[in-house]
Amino acid sequence: MTHFSSFQGRAVRLAAVAGIGLAGAVGVSAAVPGGAFAEGSSGPAANQGPSQSAMPGPSQSALTFETLDNPADPTFNQLLGINDHGLIAGYFGSGEAGHPNKGYLLSPPANYTAENFPGSVQTQVTGLNNVGTTVGFYADANGDNFGFALRNGLYTVYQDPNTGTGTVNQLLGVNDENMAVGFYTDGNGLNHGYLLNLTSGKFIETRIPGGTNTVATGINDDGDITGFSTNADKQVFGWLFRHGRFSEFEFKGSTNTTPLGVNNRDEVVGAYVDAAGKTHGFTLNQAFGRKQWTSVDDPNGIGTTTVNGVNDFGQLVGFYTDAAGNTDGFLAK
Repeated sequence: MTHFSSFQGRAVRLAAVAGIGLAGAVGVSAAVPGGAFAEGSSGPAANQGPSQSAMPGPSQSALTFETLDNPADPTFNQLLGINDHGLIAGYFGSGEAGHPNKGYLLSPPANYTAENFPGSVQTQVTGLNNVGTTVGFYADANGDNFGFALRNGLYTVYQDPNTGTGTVNQLLGVNDENMAVGFYTDGNGLNHGYLLNLTSGKFIETRIPGGTNTVATGINDDGDITGFSTNADKQVFGWLFRHGRFSEFEFKGSTNTTPLGVNNRDEVVGAYVDAAGKTHGFTLNQAFGRKQWTSVDDPNGIGTTTVNGVNDFGQLVGFYTDAAGNTDGFLAK
């Protein structure tokens, strides 16, 4: 499910491998109005931690689900992030003709506030923190993607200078220190994850030795980063860079594991694909050094569920496909 480079939903088909590093890059940001330029810096060397592939088996979720769809387009909604105040980031519209992506913030159950980059054709709001910052990406008239942040009423555009002839930059998560994560796609179509200081505009690339198509999807207030990459066998694995150490993981029996968010307890959420090709959400709880997986399916979308965000209270947001073929947002707690 979930892709990042187009505007028809956020399904994912990429993964991770052994050892992660952070490599400095020259960063460029442009405020609206105005602009700023900042040089990147080298990131810390990472130590590889223990693999998490051999973890306790999955347990079934016992959550209460609420479907939340913007009435502006009830046929397609994706909820992508939730902060500790219960405010939710998302968008409606499939991206097909007549259904452009339009970003919003939602204070449940039905207080929607539009958020769209000025002059954009389409916008997705992908993440938010507890201090008023939202991040996401927008598409211009050519279909090119640009990352953005909205802080103190000011939009700022971000594009990693290593993008080259590539046309995709997307911000996917942000913490309370205004450190964001995301990725760019180069001219060869390969994805490169990065850490971005929204204040200075400095980019730091996340590198997974032996892996390609890396996407950094979530960051918590400790600076722990989660994401996914693809190995030589074209398999997608999740990873977590935590306290200077790297670990990789996959949901037991899955063919594809894609982390999409992390909270301050290092609880990772995302989606996995089972042997039958069905997509399920997951949570990976790592409290007290124990690894506990939970499989998550909205009752109205069993086998079509993605968990995209989690806050520090364990509240989950995401989306599923219902029996009518519509994509619906959900809140689970």
